[in-house]
Amino acid sequence: MRLVMKKILMLTAFALAGLAAAQDTTTPPADTSTTETTDTSTTTDTSTTTDTSTTTDTSTTTDTATTTDAGTGMDNMNMADPSTMSAGDNFTRAQEYAVQADVAYPVPFYDRTLWKAAVNSAYYAANMESGNRDYQAYLAQLYTKTQWWINAYNAWTRLGDLNDTEKQYASLAAAKLAYLALQRGDKATASMYVDKGMAWADSSSLQAIKSRL
Repeated sequence: MRLVMKKILMLTAFALAGLAAAQDTTTPPADTSTTETTDTSTTTDTSTTTDTSTTTDTSTTTDTATTTDAGTGMDNMNMADPSTMSAGDNFTRAQEYAVQADVAYPVPFYDRTLWKAAVNSAYYAANMESGNRDYQAYLAQLYTKTQWWINAYNAWTRLGDLNDTEKQYASLAAAKLAYLALQRGDKATASMYVDKGMAWADSSSLQAIKSRL
């Protein structure tokens, strides 16, 4: 009987051992190698096309042909050649040109077309009739007005006796020449012009120049 019990116990032990072997309690290791495929190759299109080719028309047309000479050429004014005209006609033309020049230019200078035409016509008139005092005086007046000082001075000197208005013109020419002489350091010439100018008509300009001699 004991032998039978012993065999039963042994069989039971073997059965339990087999059962234990059949139960695999080992948990498989967790797969920590998580594959996270993150596509970081985000394509950002930075090729923004900015059209900077703005067309600015800078070709501004500026008419620089400013007409300071009244825009009148000899041909446009139908100016006749003074050498082909009589003294009387030249004298008349000179006066006409002078009137137009007074209107056309703010400051009279010989190099202005109308003033040049006036002076040239007066010059021909004076030379064609050298004994005509009116022609000589008018030429001297135009020389003075157009600031051709040396010609004005010489023309007034040649006339000899002057009226009060003519003396003022002559004195002005002398004062201008005296000032120019003083500017270049020629006091002797400046003094001569001052004396001559004062003989015609005294002025504050002549007095100021004299005080510097």
